Amino acid sequence: MQNRTEAILSQFAESWVETELFFDNLINDYDFERIKPVRSFISELKQKGDDRFFRLGTSVHRLLISRSVNHRLRIDQKYIMIEAYDKKFEVTLRDGRWTYRQYMIENLDLNDNRLTNLLRTLKDTLVD
Repeated sequence: MQNRTEAILSQFAESWVETELFFDNLINDYDFERIKPVRSFISELKQKGDDRFFRLGTSVHRLLISRSVNHRLRIDQKYIMIEAYDKKFEVTLRDGRWTYRQYMIENLDLNDNRLTNLLRTLKDTLVD
C-alpha cells in the first residue's frame, strides 16, 4: 500500500511541475498577463502543501484541480476549473456532466471562503 501511495504522490508532484512550466511558458512567451494570478495561486497552494492532495492539469489556459491518479479525467470525476478573465476569475466545481458550484471571484487567493470551501470539498473526495 505504501508503494501505491508513493506512486500517487509522485504523479501528483509531477503534474504540478508540468502545470507550472505550462503557465510560465504562456506568461513568458505569449504574454498571457491575465493568468499571472493563476500562476501565483498555484505557488500559494504548493507552499501550503496541497501538491500532496491534488493533481493539476490544464485545458487550453484553464487550470484544472482534481484528485485523479491518471492524467485524463473520466466523466464521473469531480474537478475544479479556474478560468481567468480580465479582472475576475470563474471558479467551477464540476464533473463531466454536472456543474455543482460556480462563482465569479475578484481575487484568486486562499482568503476567499468560497474557493477554500470548494478545495475542501474536492479534498474530501477519494483519490481515484
